Amino acid sequence: MLITDQIKIFMESPLRGENLPQFGVRFPDASWLYTPALREVARQEAAKLGIPLKEGVYMYFPGPQYETPAEIHMARTLGADAVGMSTAPEVIVAAHCGMQVLGFTLVSNLAAGILDQPLTEEEVLEAAAACREKFSSLVLACLSAL
Repeated sequence: MLITDQIKIFMESPLRGENLPQFGVRFPDASWLYTPALREVARQEAAKLGIPLKEGVYMYFPGPQYETPAEIHMARTLGADAVGMSTAPEVIVAAHCGMQVLGFTLVSNLAAGILDQPLTEEEVLEAAAACREKFSSLVLACLSAL
């Protein structure tokens, strides 16, 4: 999934503490954490490669445990299309430093409460392995297009 925006209400900001002005302002704008022009590059390159590319809002939950069914229900209500345990803190810091950001997330499993079975790390690893080639080709194509 091409990340268009993020929700991170359950974490402290990675920018807490003393601000180092050489990296960015104390209170940075978060309107465009994921650079629109880079998202357009990703759309174009995915189309050239014939890779279907969903887009959506990513919601961060601190891990390492998977989310509960109630948390997934809340995430949907808040507008999240996918959830995960990474990405959001790194993107906040990168944007604070003035970097352009392109974000993808692999939707590797159905969230808690969708299926009547427990979530496992194995299914996540299997999904990642199954998508490795397509994802690698998309990332390389995006980098080549820059």
